[in-house]
Amino acid sequence: MAAGSVCALGGCRGPGTRCQAFACAEAFCISRHHHLIPGGHISTEPRINDRIRVPEVRLVGPNGEQVGIVRVEDALRLAAENDLDLVEVAPQARPPVCKLMDYGKFKYEAAQKARDARKNQTNTITKEMKLRLKIDQHDYETKKGHVVRFLKGGDKVKITIMFRGREQSRPELGIDLLRRLAEDVAEYGYVESSPKQDGRNMLMVLGPTKKKTEAKVEQAADRDRRIAERSAKAEAERSEEAQLRAAVNKPTKKKRGPADNMDPDVDL
Repeated sequence: MAAGSVCALGGCRGPGTRCQAFACAEAFCISRHHHLIPGGHISTEPRINDRIRVPEVRLVGPNGEQVGIVRVEDALRLAAENDLDLVEVAPQARPPVCKLMDYGKFKYEAAQKARDARKNQTNTITKEMKLRLKIDQHDYETKKGHVVRFLKGGDKVKITIMFRGREQSRPELGIDLLRRLAEDVAEYGYVESSPKQDGRNMLMVLGPTKKKTEAKVEQAADRDRRIAERSAKAEAERSEEAQLRAAVNKPTKKKRGPADNMDPDVDL
């Protein structure tokens, strides 16, 4: 406030002063705001039924048909007659657009769609595999198998070669090892980041040739195929076991001989 000026609310004077009336007005506005919106939270839910406080609305039927501009009382009556809710779908329009719908069913279907969208969302993960410069063939094949599994799953793989002692003076050996690994897994991945030295380590990043979604679909199909094969095999084993059990329990027919045709009352 400028020197010598007078506050219109409280009559205070002087620079840097803050009158009591201004403070009261500010406190009143803050309390009024918190009274209208408890906890300072702004609801994102649409207004429905009696919460719609406008004189008229542009009404849309339950099947998307345009009814036109009607009084809100008539819209509420139509909603009650059809056992539906009146939902405000476009509050910024003039007049607001409202639709007749089953709001509970609408919220349930929206939650289902959101859950399915989160379920189908794919995030590429960067796996890491560490190698030694003097790795033997068996360990190399094991590590390569893990890299192939990661790439087939649609994930990136960061390959790290750790140098020890004098190995740091031979970085070309690390480059050769990384290139060899990249060539061995070229069917499933490509070199996204070329080998580069990082202190005592050498890094290379491999990217999958297939997207995460495609990899998930293939994995699901492969899993279903294995389950079907196991089920068919188990069914065949049960059928074979039932046939063997029936063959064992089958009664044997006694062969009739000459003695079976003799009169039992005749003594031999």
